[in-house]
Amino acid sequence: MTSTNDIRRTFIEYFEKRGHARVPSAPLVPHNDPSLMFVNAGMVPFKNVFTGLETPPAPRAVSAQKCVRAGGKHNDLDNVGYTARHHTFFEMLGNFSFGDYFKEQAIEHAWTLLTKEFGLDPDRLLATVYHTDDEAYALWQKIAGLPEDRIIRIATKDNFWAMGDDGPCGPCSEVFWDHGDHIAGGPPGSPDEDGDRFVEIWNLVFMQNEQRGGEIVGDLPSQNIDTGMGLERIAAVLQGVHNNYDTDTFKTLIAAAEAQLHEGASEATIASHRIIADHLRATGFLIADGVLPSNEGRGYVLRRIMRRAMRHAHLLGAETPLMHRLVPTLVAEMGQAYPELARGQALIEETLEREETRFRETLEKGLRLLDEATGNLAEGDELDGEVAFKLYDTYGFPYDLTEDALRAQGIAVDRDGFDAAMARQREAARAAWKGSGEAADSEVWFAIAEREGATEFTGYSATQGEGRVVAIVKDGEEVQSAGEGDEVVLLTNQTPFYGESGGQSGDSGTISTHAGLRIAVRDTGKPLGRLHTHQGVVEAGSVTVGDEVRLSIDVDRRDRIRANHSATHLVHAALRNRLGEGVTQKGSLVAEGRMRFDFSHPTPLTAEDIAAIEAEVNAEIRANEPVDTRLMSPDEAVEAGALALFGEKYGDEVRVLSMGRASDEGRTYSVELCGGTHVNATGDIQLFRIVSESAVSSGVRRIEALTGEAARAWLVAREEGLKDAAAALRTTPDEVTGRIEALLDERKRLEKELAAAKKQLALGGGGSAAGPQTETVGDIAFSGQVIEGLDPKELRPLLDEAKQRLGSGVAALCAAGEGKAAFAVAVTDDLTDRFSAVDLVRAGVAALGGKGGGGRPDMAQGGGPDPSKAEAALDAVRQALREAVSA
Repeated sequence: MTSTNDIRRTFIEYFEKRGHARVPSAPLVPHNDPSLMFVNAGMVPFKNVFTGLETPPAPRAVSAQKCVRAGGKHNDLDNVGYTARHHTFFEMLGNFSFGDYFKEQAIEHAWTLLTKEFGLDPDRLLATVYHTDDEAYALWQKIAGLPEDRIIRIATKDNFWAMGDDGPCGPCSEVFWDHGDHIAGGPPGSPDEDGDRFVEIWNLVFMQNEQRGGEIVGDLPSQNIDTGMGLERIAAVLQGVHNNYDTDTFKTLIAAAEAQLHEGASEATIASHRIIADHLRATGFLIADGVLPSNEGRGYVLRRIMRRAMRHAHLLGAETPLMHRLVPTLVAEMGQAYPELARGQALIEETLEREETRFRETLEKGLRLLDEATGNLAEGDELDGEVAFKLYDTYGFPYDLTEDALRAQGIAVDRDGFDAAMARQREAARAAWKGSGEAADSEVWFAIAEREGATEFTGYSATQGEGRVVAIVKDGEEVQSAGEGDEVVLLTNQTPFYGESGGQSGDSGTISTHAGLRIAVRDTGKPLGRLHTHQGVVEAGSVTVGDEVRLSIDVDRRDRIRANHSATHLVHAALRNRLGEGVTQKGSLVAEGRMRFDFSHPTPLTAEDIAAIEAEVNAEIRANEPVDTRLMSPDEAVEAGALALFGEKYGDEVRVLSMGRASDEGRTYSVELCGGTHVNATGDIQLFRIVSESAVSSGVRRIEALTGEAARAWLVAREEGLKDAAAALRTTPDEVTGRIEALLDERKRLEKELAAAKKQLALGGGGSAAGPQTETVGDIAFSGQVIEGLDPKELRPLLDEAKQRLGSGVAALCAAGEGKAAFAVAVTDDLTDRFSAVDLVRAGVAALGGKGGGGRPDMAQGGGPDPSKAEAALDAVRQALREAVSA
């Protein structure tokens, strides 16, 4: 049997031998298309090449591209596990020609690979062409020798590809495999084409036209080839199975789940096993590319995928979290082709286990609610959308999980009702994607980049330099010149200004000429990842494209920024040493006045953790080791032990930054891929101080810290505050803690004494005549008293004593404090059949401006916001007694 890994390798090597450059898979989070949530096709990384905005990496290319279809308009989630060929994660094999070869070579490559390299039976292959594409029709006859009945003309958009209403487009030619007449279905274009007998395995797109507004307006200046072959589909064909889930990769993942569950898959459970296997792949690759579960955007789609799989693990009887235990099998099966899986294995396992543990806590409650809500529903009925939303909002059930749970019963879900309920929810909880997470670059920068090329950055070694103005952008449009007062974005061919990226703030400074030009640069951006754009205002003179200018950065500001940036690397290493290698960077901010570092960790850091991390970083700073920078290929860097950020897009050459002391094994303290600016030696950071640690989102923590002078000033300010406190306490700074503890003890003692005195006063003791006075209201003995500052907790004990003193009667007490009053009434047992303490206390509470009050017939308590009405509250009780006596 030909393994899936062999098929992928054979495909890539076949085209490499024919002059195609191997292009590694792009991350699943697209960097060049803000309209997409995830990369969903092999051509997505080349989109700007096809539109002419970027130069191709080579005239010919080949790739195995990771893809996900589980969100937005490309959403296959509902079908996954129940059909033979739907997946959330899949691999797309593709060969590309950028103005090099066209239809004839594309068809020849396809036919040779399928029939010679893969050894497929030519008699079981057929092709479709767009109905007007006579050229492709003739080429299939010439190259493949296909008879007319196995070249099918298709007149629909199935065989015409377009990037959108505007842009490149062209006819397609799809290759189909005949699984045999024992399977129902007819060839494409026939009435029975929806059957499973004929399966598309490869699509060849002949990109030859340009359209505007959905209409073809002409031919492209260069003709391109874009092909896509689903690896899972061709693996099924080559392995002699009809269902993608019966291929080796899925069989291995399903077998791992069976082993963990100690039970084999059956006809009744196979769909759940397939869902777990598919979703494990999607989950693993998304986390490896930097996506973490959350309640919006990509993170929400990931959470939906994870929870759907976890529910099916529950259905299979998993009593403890299952998914994380399958990750080693996934890495063993696919990690050689995609090393990011192995690098991210610890984070993938930790994230899955944490998410499944949390979800299992609410799963049973949600399923119980679902059972109750559907108890009276039958097959063909519909679950109320409000119930589905409650499941989502309260129990974390995504809509499609509820839909999936009811599938076996034939019960639908009211989607309109769910959407209406969702629309009423606050915006942060809506299932609306808020964009790609990356600002969409204006086309103006694409045009400039193609014309001028990348900006040469000289700022690693220089803080000033000369440059030539190659573009000026004003109000979003390219202009030739700008004058005093104009807000501009200026581009030069080279610059020492660092453009904001990787969490590091952009540089500020000045651009000037001997002729009197002065531009105050307040920030530097980095559109397209390769241009350094100076954003500022022309303070004097004028600037024109082609001018030679002098560029000078704010050196003091740069020094503070790079000290903070270098500190983030030391913090990252210290966190991993302290908390484990599962810690990975999830974001950072490196500004002139502070640094912020986000990292993956499920729980808050303890005070001991923070102290240890801070001490470790400062030890590396004191060691004052030189910071070393080397240029390597990304693969060489990772092989050398450099930490790469998941999901980052790296070029052919990367900067590898090493800092800190070497361990006994010879490993440098911190080694990371980083394009930012850094100190020359760790001692340049001077001092490091953590000022806060907090949560950012589920599983992500944040450290905020200061370095250098900012850290020293922070410590000095706190020392001065300590000195001021010591002076106020009339002690020394060293004895402040003891003095405060003594004062707190003294305060507790005095509070106890004061409470006792107030209680004694209330009882009429202590030689005072201010105790409670007894009067007669009707024929009832009544004792009423207002006590300022009495703890409300003392009301009931005092009323118990008042009842004993009265023998028979009613007692009322009001504890008047600042902005509130507590009120209580007691009735002796012999009078509870005539008066209720609850009724009486409510009368007093109303006088205090409050509502309610409650208790028992013999004792009740309440309160109100107006202590000035304390006497009025007692009067209200007297009046209620009079009315009750006279009734």
